[in-house]
Amino acid sequence: MQAEIEAKFLNVDIDAVRAALEKAGGTLEQPMRLMKRALIEQDHHYENHSFIRIRDEGDKVTLTYKKRGHRDANRIDNTAEIEVEVSDFDTTIELFKEAGWEYKTFQESKRETWHVGDVEVVIDEWPWIEPMIEIEADSEEKVRSTAETLGFDWADAMFSHIDAAYQTKYDFAPGFRGVIDVKEVRFGNPLPDGFLPKGT
Repeated sequence: MQAEIEAKFLNVDIDAVRAALEKAGGTLEQPMRLMKRALIEQDHHYENHSFIRIRDEGDKVTLTYKKRGHRDANRIDNTAEIEVEVSDFDTTIELFKEAGWEYKTFQESKRETWHVGDVEVVIDEWPWIEPMIEIEADSEEKVRSTAETLGFDWADAMFSHIDAAYQTKYDFAPGFRGVIDVKEVRFGNPLPDGFLPKGT
């Protein structure tokens, strides 16, 4: 399995990020497009902090197994993965369903992909929270350097999963883990009951 080396920065201004990427010599690889993903989590996945993801990325469909070193660890190299391309999003979901592994959550997001040298920078939009970016490279040094070039403070970097981003804006109801526990995470859907305004 290969470690992911990436950092998130939350609550970004998309136009400002695009301007910073252009100034840094970044290349737009894919414009903003809808992403779809289905996550599978069985009991043994929950126990070892892992899941299976089927994702339609617009130009390809990937099947990924992800495993975290620890569910709450906020380390840049905390997540490892194995990933392959598959031919069809819906058929792959159906294959797992017929094998007894129906997805736990279907999620939409929007993504724009840039490269600054060999570093990938993506602008992400998710339902119910403000935009964010992810910077991914083959070393922490490259991620950190690119973040600083784009004007981000490394102290603000987040290395955890997407539900940690939601937790910066919402409290979760008891026993609720975030979007992993929401069957349909789609733009235009109402805020799920498990998301509570901070301080309530």
